[in-house]
Amino acid sequence: MKKVLILCTGNSCRSIIAEALVNHLLASKRIQAFSAGAKPSGRVNPNARRILEEAGMWQESYRSKSVDEALKEGPFDLVVTVCDNAKEQCPVLPGTPTMHIGFEDPDGKPYEAFVQTFEAIKSRLIPEIQRRLNPA
Repeated sequence: MKKVLILCTGNSCRSIIAEALVNHLLASKRIQAFSAGAKPSGRVNPNARRILEEAGMWQESYRSKSVDEALKEGPFDLVVTVCDNAKEQCPVLPGTPTMHIGFEDPDGKPYEAFVQTFEAIKSRLIPEIQRRLNPA
């Protein structure tokens, strides 16, 4: 099983959505995701949870957590940052490849922004993680 750590600032929207998408879409490729925040909010945004529930991807284990807490799940094969702030504050894990693909923060915006973020992560991030961790 290959492990990916997905980081953003609050770990309440983008990284949680990305974690769920990886775990749902790439499980058959033996890729598992964990997420964390540089400054975790301590909550999952209700609209992030809603879109994951509607997609049948929500798990009660998804919650906002610190990088230190998430690192206990390692070692990781890849670290991904999904916001510019997390990219700047990303911990360096010696020997672990990193990549950055930024997505606009939907927090505080209407539900439609979460749909757009979900679709953007699905179309841009998921194929890149698969390519890096499970090249065909």
